[in-house]
Amino acid sequence: MSSILTNNSAMVALQTLQSINKNLATTQSEISTGKSVSSAKDDSAVWAISKVMESDVQGFKTISDSLSLGESTVAVAQNAAETVTDLLTQMKGKIVAAQEDNVDRAKLNTDVTALKDQINSVVSAAQFNGLNLVDGSAANATILSSLDRDSAGNVTASSITVTAQDLSTGGYTAKAAFAATTDGVSADGLDTFGFSLDASGGTDDAGTIVIDNPTYAAGDKISMSLGDVDVSYTVTAEDIASTSVEDVVAVGLKTAIEASGANVTVDYDISNAGQLDITNNDATNGLSISGQFTNAGSGGLATLAGIDVSTSGGATSGLAAIEGLIDTAIGAAASFGSAQGRIETQSDFVSKLSDSLKTGIGSMVDADMEEVSARLQALQTQQQLGVQSLSIANQAPQTILSLFR
Repeated sequence: MSSILTNNSAMVALQTLQSINKNLATTQSEISTGKSVSSAKDDSAVWAISKVMESDVQGFKTISDSLSLGESTVAVAQNAAETVTDLLTQMKGKIVAAQEDNVDRAKLNTDVTALKDQINSVVSAAQFNGLNLVDGSAANATILSSLDRDSAGNVTASSITVTAQDLSTGGYTAKAAFAATTDGVSADGLDTFGFSLDASGGTDDAGTIVIDNPTYAAGDKISMSLGDVDVSYTVTAEDIASTSVEDVVAVGLKTAIEASGANVTVDYDISNAGQLDITNNDATNGLSISGQFTNAGSGGLATLAGIDVSTSGGATSGLAAIEGLIDTAIGAAASFGSAQGRIETQSDFVSKLSDSLKTGIGSMVDADMEEVSARLQALQTQQQLGVQSLSIANQAPQTILSLFR
């Protein structure tokens, strides 16, 4: 049956062409975006999963940056610990040389002091972005290492904790430690003391110094200035082990003053613990005397300050102390090395994990360009045929006119 009101062939051809055009539009969208699922309307479930995974990839990129920063920080600390180990090993050589009597211990002690200063310099400079893991200022360093998502979608952050290693000597902190009197004037209780012996000399002008014991520790130091002459005595572990620390320290300070070349006479009063009497031997000029006590601190290398190889006893105690210091530095370097290895492993894993997530996202939403290309060619051909088919169908009512001629 033919009808001029209802053209079934045209309607079928139009529906087919519309379907072809719709598929062609979808294919062209895939070609332009490179994705088979570019929005939620394409496939809401796949789109939602891909967006969650993309957010994780972005998070792991930040984690990768955090691991790189942490790795650099630990590397600086590790290099510092290894350098300190090398410097302590050099110092050990100087200390071993000082065990021999026929050596210039003063010069060896100068070298030891220089190595101490270099160690302090290394420890102070070993910071990255303001964080120093070897100077005792930081307890631990927490480095963001991962984001963990459970089956319920809950996300928690994981971290790698790097334990700081204290390789500082702790520094010196001045505090009152001994009294000094002359003409009845006492400076006990002050952080520093000072007095003068006049130019007349003699025992009447002697000044009395009393060495108190403020709980000494190895490395504590007593410093004095006698006019232009500076002297000091550093408390050793042997001193601490003695039954009368005040007496031992007083005798050590007496020896240091006598070796300094100062124009004074120093008498040790055995009847009074820790007491020294200083007499000015210059009958023409007065003598100004001042001094202070400082404690070695509590750093991991605190006993380093107490090493003094200028004497036989100091060389012996220094040899015992240096082994412990080297062990401390080696332990710190090993700890940082272990942490650095763990950070590097985690960094490699995060990089590979990010690549795997990107691959997974691509397999879900990326368009298969080979298949899309072939489909485009087919749809374009179908579109042309559809247009021709619709054109033929639209000509059908014209044939009815021939029936009325």
